[in-house]
Amino acid sequence: SLVIVIIRKNQPMNLFFKHIMKVLLNTTVIVILGKTGVGKSSLANTILGENVFRIGDTGNSETSECRSETRRVDGRDVTLIDTPGLFDTGRPEEELKAIVKCITECAPGPHAFLIVLKVEKFTEHELAVTEKIRQYFTEEVLKYAVIVFTHGEDLPKGTKIEQFVCQNESLRDLVEKCGGRCHVVDNKHWTNKQPNNYRSNQARVEDLLNTIDEMVTQNNGGHYTNEMFQVVEKAIQVEEHRIQQNLSSGNMPWEEIREQAKILKKVEGNFYSKKLNLLLQELAKNS
Repeated sequence: SLVIVIIRKNQPMNLFFKHIMKVLLNTTVIVILGKTGVGKSSLANTILGENVFRIGDTGNSETSECRSETRRVDGRDVTLIDTPGLFDTGRPEEELKAIVKCITECAPGPHAFLIVLKVEKFTEHELAVTEKIRQYFTEEVLKYAVIVFTHGEDLPKGTKIEQFVCQNESLRDLVEKCGGRCHVVDNKHWTNKQPNNYRSNQARVEDLLNTIDEMVTQNNGGHYTNEMFQVVEKAIQVEEHRIQQNLSSGNMPWEEIREQAKILKKVEGNFYSKKLNLLLQELAKNS
């Protein structure tokens, strides 16, 4: 079966995801995450075995909208949700927050998240990307996550991805937090279909899907839900309200309120509310 759903600019994104889940109850639902340029859309095409997601020739993001495609792969129905680059230049944070919220609200929820990285030096920037994903989706996301590397051709000859991961402590720690789940493909070069060839996308995709099946079993068939996301949001709202009450009552020193606001901003990452942002600006004026 084939299902293609494209969300238009003015279409509520929650309706988009609810429609997908309503149609695809018996499908393995996989969300692909990562920064622009790592090959998310190409990875989706590699998994599905055909070019259904548009690929750009530049470093700019070709994926500006969440898009879903469904195919039958190795005897299972697979739905891939390709997302815009989480760190695209110029993408409003409110738009990013909407994307995250809609993914977490889709019922019954994704079975797996693929966090996409390139086979390259794992720098502070790549670490920051993965930290942001954990901030947006909470630490719970790692129970449902698989690290997938693209550009596998850049691996030294005879080197497997597990060996590459072990060369960097931060990268190794990340993979361990994801239950040791990591895979590699090369969307451009590994086109041979030899099952015993390590540098074969067909073999690597089969292994990846088997890993996802095992992960779903370990999670008792469960989906990632937004319960943790809602708990975090509620706690942040309560803290915002408390800070604003202290500010208006004058019962707490400015310096202490300012420190509370800074801590809250750090906890919530880049998604702190407009009200808190205004509060910080006001605090700066009075410092």
